[in-house]
Amino acid sequence: MGCGITALALGRGVDVVLVDVSDDVLRAAEAEIAQQLRHGRFMGAFPGSRATGTLTTTLSGEAAADATAVIEAITEDSSLKARMLAEVSGVVAPGTTLITNTSGIPIDELAKSVRRPAELAGVHFMNPAYLIEMVEVIRGPRTAEDTVAAVFSLLDRLGKKAVVVHDAPGFVTSRLLHPMINEAARIVAEGTASAESVDRLMQGCLGHPTGPLRTADLIGLDNLADALRLLAERTGNPAFAPCDLLREKVRRGDLGRKTGRGFYDYEGVLS
Repeated sequence: MGCGITALALGRGVDVVLVDVSDDVLRAAEAEIAQQLRHGRFMGAFPGSRATGTLTTTLSGEAAADATAVIEAITEDSSLKARMLAEVSGVVAPGTTLITNTSGIPIDELAKSVRRPAELAGVHFMNPAYLIEMVEVIRGPRTAEDTVAAVFSLLDRLGKKAVVVHDAPGFVTSRLLHPMINEAARIVAEGTASAESVDRLMQGCLGHPTGPLRTADLIGLDNLADALRLLAERTGNPAFAPCDLLREKVRRGDLGRKTGRGFYDYEGVLS
């Protein structure tokens, strides 16, 4: 998601400082971002008259000190996110908007780790971030009006439409989508239908644009399993826990498009 959000910002003429954990990761990210920029231009996602923003990569979180906004987009692990946000909040100046890109971790839970909880909000970007127009903005109990206004200003600059929702595990989109994907995987595991049949029926009968299992492959099955575990823990509903087939695919490393195999085989189509 960090690469997709970076491509979105660059394509809209916004300069980005990308911070990650190693030189190898940053090199891979640069290649992925370049590919996503090419795809975004091909799809008409970026204004043709606007110059591409400048990308700077670094291993130092201190590079965020002069940022006007910080978007945290690391893995869906609440402890890791809390630690990263705590570090960033100690670097940036007061008044800097802090955004966590999470698919379901409550914002107020993460706000406990930052120096100024009023400056933290959630924005759930959908994948690919540079193509999907709508985003979910999550206002925590301590998120200030000024922070929400700053988030909307940034999203407007990025060409996004937004809907604000209240803080809760899974918010709206993940609370609805992830259990549906989980149930679709159970249907496949039980032998009721193939992945292709499930997706074709959801597309043709119910208007789902890609089908739940192709969507799962795009999200990343590891990310999906993590989000479902968090949802089960925070709601107290064990039905949300990732099903056996999903857990088995994650154990095998079949994580979706990013590894070439998930519910579908993508060998030869990855770029």
